Amino acid sequence: MTTTAPRPTAEAEPPRRRSLLGQWNSAVTSYYVLVGASALLLVIGLVMVLSSSSVESLADGNSPYAVFFDQAKYALMGLPVLFVLSRLPVRAYKAAAWPALIAAMFFQLLVFSPLGRAVGGNKGWIVVGGFSAQPSEALKLALAVWLGVVLTRKQALLHQWQHVFVPAVVVAAGAILLVLAGHDLGTAMVMIVLVAGALFVAGVPMRMFAVAGIAGVGAAVVLAATSKNRTDRISSWLNSDTCSSSGPCYQTLHGGWGLASGGIGGLGLGQSREKWNYLPAAHNDFIFAILGEELGLVGTIIVLGLFGLLAFAMIRVIRRHPDPFVQITTGAILCWIIGQALLNIAVVIGLAPVIGVPLPLVSAGGSALIMTMAALGVVISFSRSEPGAAEALSARPSVVRRSLAVIGQARG
Repeated sequence: MTTTAPRPTAEAEPPRRRSLLGQWNSAVTSYYVLVGASALLLVIGLVMVLSSSSVESLADGNSPYAVFFDQAKYALMGLPVLFVLSRLPVRAYKAAAWPALIAAMFFQLLVFSPLGRAVGGNKGWIVVGGFSAQPSEALKLALAVWLGVVLTRKQALLHQWQHVFVPAVVVAAGAILLVLAGHDLGTAMVMIVLVAGALFVAGVPMRMFAVAGIAGVGAAVVLAATSKNRTDRISSWLNSDTCSSSGPCYQTLHGGWGLASGGIGGLGLGQSREKWNYLPAAHNDFIFAILGEELGLVGTIIVLGLFGLLAFAMIRVIRRHPDPFVQITTGAILCWIIGQALLNIAVVIGLAPVIGVPLPLVSAGGSALIMTMAALGVVISFSRSEPGAAEALSARPSVVRRSLAVIGQARG
C-alpha cells in the first residue's frame, strides 16, 4: 500500500491593511474630491452668510434670516443644475458651445438696455420684475466651454499667432470688453485669467503669453488712470501705512482687523464684531474676514485647503483625461474658480486693492453661486468620463440602494 505525502499547505496571507485615505489614487478620486470639497464649501458658505448678514438684516428692518434664506434658495436652485450638468456626456458640451456663447453674449448686452441696473457703480445686472441676474457669470462658463471647442480644433496650429488670435482671442476679448463696458473690472480680470488658463493648457507658446502680459499691464494702467474710483483704490492700497481709517482704506483696514482679532481659534461662530455695520460687504466680498474673525486661523486654513482640493481634482482631470476639449475647458474653469478665490482673499488680507469679486461658493450672491455650481457640475461630468471612472462608479451600489438594503436587513 502506497501512501501519498500530504500536500504542503500555503501559509495564510495576512489580511491587508486598508489605508486611512482609502483608494486615494483610484479612477474615481477626482469625482469624489470634487463632490466632497464643493459640498463642504457650500455648507460653510451658507453658515457664514447667516452669521455675517443677520445684524445688517435686522438693522434694515428685515428678518435676521433674510439674506440666508435667499442664499439657501439659490443653493437649492443650483443643486439640480449641478446634478444635470454632471450627468451630461462630453459630446453634449461640444454641441452646445457656440449656441451657449451667443446666448450668453446677448444676455450680457441686456445690461445696456432698459432692463440693466447698476450696483456699486458697476452696470452688470438685469432686473425683470422681481428677478435679477448678473449675465457675466453665465458668460464665464459659456466662454470656458467655447474655448475648449475652438482651441481643440486648432491645437496643432497654436504655435502660429494668427491661429491663436482668430477666433479665440478676438471673441474672448469681445466678451471681456462687454463686461468692461459696464465698469466691472474685477469680473473682467477673472475672465482674463480664465482665457489664459485655457490657452496655457491648449499649448500656446510662452512667448505669446509674454507679449499678452505686456499688453495686459498697459491696458490695466490705462483703465486705472481713466477712473478716479480705481485710482483712489490703488493709491490707498499702496499707501496703506499712512491711509486714514476713515478714508478709502476703511474697508481694507476693518477686514484686516477682523482677521487679526480672530487669532488661532476665532471668537466663535456668530461672535464677530466687524459685522455690526463696521465692515462693508461683510457677507459678500469680505466674508473671508468674518470667517477668520469667527473661526480663526483654523477656519481660514480649512477653506484654503478645500479650494486646494478643488484645484488638485481639476488638475487631475486635466492630466488623466484623454480628450483635449475636456483638458482645456477644465483648465479654464480651474483658473476661473481658484483664481477668483485667490484674488478675493488677496484683497481681504491687503495684498491687492479692493476690486469687488466674491469668494466662490462662500460669498452671498445668487448668480455667482448658481453659475459656480454649474461650472463644477461640468467638471464633475468630465471626471466621470476619466479612464476607468464610469466602470468604477457603475460597479458601486448607490447610496439609496445601500440604504434600502440596510433597512431590509433590519426588518428581517
